[in-house]
Amino acid sequence: MRTLYLDCSMGAAGDMLAAALLELHPEPEAFVERLNYMGLQGVAFRTEKTEKCGIVGTRMVVTVNGTEEGDALQHHEHSGFHQGYEHSHEHHGLNALGHIISQLRIPQKVKENMVGVYHSIADAESHVHGVSVEEIHFHEVGALDAVADIAAVCLLLHELEPERIEASPVHVGSGQVRCTHGVLPVPAPATAWLLRGIPTYGSSVQGELCTPTGAALLKYFVRQFGVQPPMRVEKIGYGCGKKDFEQANCVRVLLGETSRSCENIVELCCNLDDMTPEAIGFAMETLLAAGALDVYTISAGMKKNRPGILFTCMCRSEQREEMLRLMFLHTTTLGIRESVCNRYTLKRSIKNVETDYGPVRVKEAEGWGVRREKQEYEDLARIARRKGLSILQLEKLINDVQECRERGGQDNAGYEYKG
Repeated sequence: MRTLYLDCSMGAAGDMLAAALLELHPEPEAFVERLNYMGLQGVAFRTEKTEKCGIVGTRMVVTVNGTEEGDALQHHEHSGFHQGYEHSHEHHGLNALGHIISQLRIPQKVKENMVGVYHSIADAESHVHGVSVEEIHFHEVGALDAVADIAAVCLLLHELEPERIEASPVHVGSGQVRCTHGVLPVPAPATAWLLRGIPTYGSSVQGELCTPTGAALLKYFVRQFGVQPPMRVEKIGYGCGKKDFEQANCVRVLLGETSRSCENIVELCCNLDDMTPEAIGFAMETLLAAGALDVYTISAGMKKNRPGILFTCMCRSEQREEMLRLMFLHTTTLGIRESVCNRYTLKRSIKNVETDYGPVRVKEAEGWGVRREKQEYEDLARIARRKGLSILQLEKLINDVQECRERGGQDNAGYEYKG
């Protein structure tokens, strides 16, 4: 599987992510030319080689009307509401940004991804400032230089075409940052909201290492956060920031092939002994509808010999908070246990097969030296009801006909087929 791994040990900003991904592109100079002609009025892109702690990488330089303004002030300070800085930007609401994005000369899928990133930012700003999304007017993240960074990252990912994107836990920095609204802690409130459910950490490094734009891009694109998976690395890119620290101020990206189908998942469990079967069934349906990987129950003997059940929900790490909320809402539990484990899967796909009884979807799974397929229950049930057959009878008829067609001959009912 073609996998992209993002090393965020010095945080993430839009321009640094773009620069690192650009080093993976087979034609970086031509790509920068396309950025300059995509239709962002007054915006110009260029790159320069720079060195951080002995490592040579790329810095993405974006100028707006001839002035360089980074994804965040000095690439690592919170410029979105910085006193005396925000007025150098034209402010945009979400609808105005959508219009700007719609006019760009880039693929439609890239435009949709850009809008998705901005919706994440708008939701975070809405929550932090206690206003509706419609009332949000972007400063840093809505400025043209940030639109440029987000466009560059979305377009690079579109052209690099990774099948899966993973990242390390995110280093957010430490200390405080001065904004128009006053002195705020690192990570800034909007960044902290965006990084909910994502593993983060601070350190002695003073400054804001992860910007709102960087956090939004990670939240939108990254499937899993954790240690680097075993992979055959083909390309490595370094995207550098403007500031200097004792540690190399860069985002590192690795592109290569992973052979395993493994991901970290979260298992949430609780014991129940005072709910009706109907209420438990409703809770299970609700969690599954919300995207849980699986929900199941196991009979258990509780204290005082009361019969009870072990209620278990399996989900991805980014779903943890929502699943916890739903479990507390729809069950009577007072506490939930969490376990993090590896999940190994077969690669799955669905094909459509035409049969004498109508179309049937067939689920295929393969990997680890195994291959199997199974007909979709809902399709079989629909045909069985119409024909007045049992599921077992219908499966046998379909299999007999398919085998007969493959070799040519007669099926059990005497019908002749020629291959």
